[in-house]
Amino acid sequence: MGSIFKAYDIRGVYPSEINEEIAYQVGRAFVDYLKVDNVVVGQDMRTSSPSIFEALTRGLTEQGASVYDIGMSTTDMFYFAVEHLEASAGIMITASHNPGKYNGLKMVRKHAVPIGGESGIKDIEALYHAGNFQAAEKAGVVLKKEGILDEYVQFIHGKVHLDKIKPLRVVMDAGNGMAGIVAPKMFANTPIEVIPMFFEPDGNFPNHEANPLLEENRQDLIAKVKETGADFGVGFDGDSDRAFFVDNHGKFIDNDFMTGLLGQHLLKTNPGATVFYDVRCSRYVKKAIESAGGKAYMWKVGHAFMKSKMKEVPGSIMGGEVSGHFYFKFSDEMYADNSSLPVFLTAEIISTANQPLSEILSERNNYFISGEINSTVADADAVVENIKNLYRSKGEVVEIDGMSIIGDTWWFNLRKSNTEPLLRLNCEADSQVNMETLRDELLAIIRQ
Repeated sequence: MGSIFKAYDIRGVYPSEINEEIAYQVGRAFVDYLKVDNVVVGQDMRTSSPSIFEALTRGLTEQGASVYDIGMSTTDMFYFAVEHLEASAGIMITASHNPGKYNGLKMVRKHAVPIGGESGIKDIEALYHAGNFQAAEKAGVVLKKEGILDEYVQFIHGKVHLDKIKPLRVVMDAGNGMAGIVAPKMFANTPIEVIPMFFEPDGNFPNHEANPLLEENRQDLIAKVKETGADFGVGFDGDSDRAFFVDNHGKFIDNDFMTGLLGQHLLKTNPGATVFYDVRCSRYVKKAIESAGGKAYMWKVGHAFMKSKMKEVPGSIMGGEVSGHFYFKFSDEMYADNSSLPVFLTAEIISTANQPLSEILSERNNYFISGEINSTVADADAVVENIKNLYRSKGEVVEIDGMSIIGDTWWFNLRKSNTEPLLRLNCEADSQVNMETLRDELLAIIRQ
């Protein structure tokens, strides 16, 4: 079995890879590493989450930290709670979009700053394995924090212009994940009429996996949008920190196009600001942001990388990834994912344009993208170096995350997997034929 200490969180199959004893020891290691005296803890709807919660909080409190228990929560609501309660740190019990047999721990510092592989997880892992914990002089206590959801709803409503939104009907597929708890309150008494799908939290995911990035998990949502004639649809992942959109015709909208659209909209009230996008995103993002007078900033894939870099770059207001994450600047200290805010912003855009979403984003039909293609390779570094030498004279070499080469009408990116012998290819060109030609040329070299 591989390590449960991943690049962005701790995650594994319950109970063989992650269980109550591991959660207890991680709780102790977490407090020992951060030297904090309070920790927000939220949990998702997975069947193992309550017992993981009990063990984790026992470890946290025995090591001297008090726990602010916010109960069942989405991850974006959890981020809000860490900031709102002025907590020193936080742990969200979730395995995000993974199947029900998984669980995990997503960890943050003060201001919901993520703890990743290079920013603390490896240190926590070392302390966990050493297990040399000194008992705290005074144990912490568990404090139940009521009313966080209502305060979170009020907070998000304060970030949008509800008076600019016309009455719209929106299908929302929670996939039996945590969005089913938040969405009813978030969109109540707003111009958005929710057509709910699978809002009952169920860690067994009886209808489909809560991972709308996979095409098969979007089919129910697409069918319901077509059936109801809704203005658009949204699918949420298991812990509801990601959102995936389909237009009024039920056609899926890749998240790089949503990033460009939302970024353009925010630039109207934040002229000249910076919008982040990951190395896999379509050229549309850069074009959309720059045409609206903003700065487009390409950066590494992954929420820990993206949010920390946004905080460093002056004028950053938003970021987006192909994976469905949308990041926002909520304050000078807090940069966090959110899945409700993009829904409101999309509703604002439709209402202001007085056009359906399919027409607003009709330009996306002019972009031709491969999507991510994985290949098993024996020596990924050698393959990347070979391709760099073959193509470097044809375009600009960019090595932000893996290796990209950007031509006048095309680009491609190659990234190694952190955990498997895989090479990931994404490419785009100015026509379907040219994209397929570029894709096939590259795959022939990669797989030879």
